[in-house]
Amino acid sequence: MVNHLWNLFLISGILLPIRTKNPVGKLSFQNSPETPTPPFPHYRRHLQKMHPLKLPNTQESLDIVVPDYVNKIVQDSIEELAQNSEAGTRGAIFTRREVVDFILDLVGYIDTERLYEKRLLEPSFGGGDFLLPIIERLLSAWESSNSEVGIVEGLGDAISSVELHHETFKSTFSSVVSLLRTHNISKKDATLLAEQWLTQGDFLLTKLEGGFDFVVGNPPYIRQELIPAPLMVEYRTRFQTIYDRADIYIPFIERGLSLLAKNGCLGFICADRWMKNKYGGPLRRFVAEKYHLKIYVDMVDTPAFLSSVDAYPAITIITKNSSGPTRTASRPRIENKALADLAQELRAPAILDSHVNTKEILSVTNGAEPWLLGSLDLMTLVRRLEANHPLIEDVGCKIGIGVATGADKAFIGDYESLDVEPDRKLPLVTTKDILSGNVVWRGLGVINPFKDAGGLVDLDLYPKLNRYLQSHYEAISRRHCVKKSPSNWYRTIDRITPALAAKQKLLIPDIKGDSHIVFERGELYPHHNLYYVSSEHWDLRSLQAVLLSSITKLFVATYSTRIRGGFLRFQAQYLRRLRLPLWGDVPEQLRNELAIAAVERDIGACDQSVFELYGISLKEQSMLKDIGT
Repeated sequence: MVNHLWNLFLISGILLPIRTKNPVGKLSFQNSPETPTPPFPHYRRHLQKMHPLKLPNTQESLDIVVPDYVNKIVQDSIEELAQNSEAGTRGAIFTRREVVDFILDLVGYIDTERLYEKRLLEPSFGGGDFLLPIIERLLSAWESSNSEVGIVEGLGDAISSVELHHETFKSTFSSVVSLLRTHNISKKDATLLAEQWLTQGDFLLTKLEGGFDFVVGNPPYIRQELIPAPLMVEYRTRFQTIYDRADIYIPFIERGLSLLAKNGCLGFICADRWMKNKYGGPLRRFVAEKYHLKIYVDMVDTPAFLSSVDAYPAITIITKNSSGPTRTASRPRIENKALADLAQELRAPAILDSHVNTKEILSVTNGAEPWLLGSLDLMTLVRRLEANHPLIEDVGCKIGIGVATGADKAFIGDYESLDVEPDRKLPLVTTKDILSGNVVWRGLGVINPFKDAGGLVDLDLYPKLNRYLQSHYEAISRRHCVKKSPSNWYRTIDRITPALAAKQKLLIPDIKGDSHIVFERGELYPHHNLYYVSSEHWDLRSLQAVLLSSITKLFVATYSTRIRGGFLRFQAQYLRRLRLPLWGDVPEQLRNELAIAAVERDIGACDQSVFELYGISLKEQSMLKDIGT
């Protein structure tokens, strides 16, 4: 028997009934004609609370009927983006022609094939970087077909492409017509084809008939905070892979895959962060359950785009069929012949010994787990260490991050000059204090508004603190957390626990170009740009040697993504992947060797002692030499 759950949906004081057919069934919002247009934040907040129901993909079974005023808000948000003239804000990054041809070769969109019998989707065509070469290949295939069918009838369904930005759409529309005219196609037919191929709208919301043989392109690079809130909520109701702070290319990949025909192929070039980061977990699971990661090409440090980008790009070729091995290549030369040869190798029936640029990896996708796409030998080492040793936090180590205040200029200042009661401030250590590899405190302090046992202190009991905070009220009260909880206006974003300052700990900056693990003897509280490691079991100097070693770099490089400049991110989520022996299993002599190497900051000695600790062979030691460089 089907149970119908009736809930009340509060929008700006208006109670709206919501009917759900089971927690993941079809959903509809109903509204009376008299209901006024509400301030959107209320709608957004309540709709986000519903999101954990894990609603299914719209393309499959979700049918949302929203009130007219909500549709209007979403439409206005789309129009706001469509009129935006700044390419950077729109996420417009232009791909080099050599790279476009490479991707088209990889997916098999080749003019020697009967492309006129296939359907291709380009979800964000921009200035035509992909679209125009696609049309050229399609026309070449058509001209070889000797078909007696009219060109509009023969090719009208061959391409579907979408672009949101009005001016870009108009400009590229003209370019498409011009290109068709150079192939002796009449102006009338050229215009008809352009009208059938090109759609102005939001790809994530535009109605499209599925069953595409190819989906290719360069999805927009847009962070969530740059998208109007009403539109972001609409996306979240439709796409199951938008999680945490996922960039907008994530649902582009999800929808592109959802629109593939059986054995269809998606080829995108976009940032690689989703392949390992937390926010990419749902999309990785989506791919693992229904698709096959066929080809992966690391494009780090290659001029793949016509402008510089902060994100590291990668080309992913994903097919809608059974899983199998993944072919990989790294950092190809951006030259036509080199890329054409590499595409042939990656698409060959088998990887030959002569194919020095390509590798084949089994079982890359594994649910939501990060994709391990590095050297096969190094991945084998990682898997062995994971099988033989427990996680670092399972052997008595704690990994955390320092305090975020949300208003550093108010909460942080010269320790001696902070005019508050002595127990309401703590000496603060920042990244600038540890640049030398040792702690050189510059004298900063942080205000502590919390009781030791938890909760905020009573300001009436601390007149100096009260006076100080009131003098900074304007800066403190502007924070988002204050709007959510006005009565707690003087709290820092993170709770401060004074006992942490008194603990010995290792301090680690988020972004590192080389080994930079600093011992702090238990006097300072870490700032939010610093991660810390403490332990009740492991000696911290010995642990410092492990964290300075190539083994830690191996784990961080395996599970993290690099940022511009080639730096690794030593974030807590990656450090927690590290495997560590039990302290009781470490011989006394090796404990001393580890500690001495760390104190002397002798990285070579750290490596040698750590290699002994983990039983790393000479061959494996040789492989580890270039980790992190």
